[in-house]
Order: sequence, then C-alpha cells, then structure tokens
Amino acid sequence: MKSMPTATIIGGPDLHVDKGSTINLTCAVKYSPEPPAYIFWYHHDEVISYDSSRGGVSVITEKGDVTTSHLLIQNADLDDSGKYSCSPSNADVASVRVHVLNDNFTFSPLPSMLEKQQS
Repeated sequence: MKSMPTATIIGGPDLHVDKGSTINLTCAVKYSPEPPAYIFWYHHDEVISYDSSRGGVSVITEKGDVTTSHLLIQNADLDDSGKYSCSPSNADVASVRVHVLNDNFTFSPLPSMLEKQQS
C-alpha cells in the first residue's frame, strides 16, 4: 500500500522562542511521488506575505525525496506568537503553535522535574 504525501512541522506541536530571536520553522513533505508545486505558510490562517511591512520574513524551499520548506522570521515579537501552518499543494496542512517569550521570562522547573533529575 502506498503512503499518502504527509506534511510535518519539525519540533511541534509547540515551539518556544525568545523575543528578539529568529523563528525557524521547517515543514517536511514526505511520501510524495513528486515534489509539491508550492508550499504556502499561514499565521492565524492568513497567508504570510514575504514582502509585508513587517520585514525579516523569508522562505527557503529545498525539493527532493523529502521536500523541506523553511520559514524564517527575524526579530521575533510577541505579535508573532500563535498558530503557524504549512500547506503543500499535494498534502494535508500541518500546524504548530509558536510561543514568543518575553526577555524577562525565566523557566522555573516544576518540583516533579527536579525529583527526576536527582534520582
């Protein structure tokens, strides 16, 4: 039985990035007899415009047995948080939720995490 083309965003379903850093999302399309004709990226279900006034947005697509599309968003801001989706021409949509963290955010491990580290 042949597999249907599938799209996956690496590292999902949730990604955390620091404010001011670069958001780097990679969509991989596998099991495709030929590379997709296009891969569109969406933020909150709206197509991402690479020439928007926001600037710093670029996409690099590499076609092959596994086609990968890299969405790069420089200087991440809190407004860049939310749902991102890649939509290849020949596969179902894949989505990920991006959380942009404020500079002053500090990670406090939960007590259960500390117990695991000590054992």
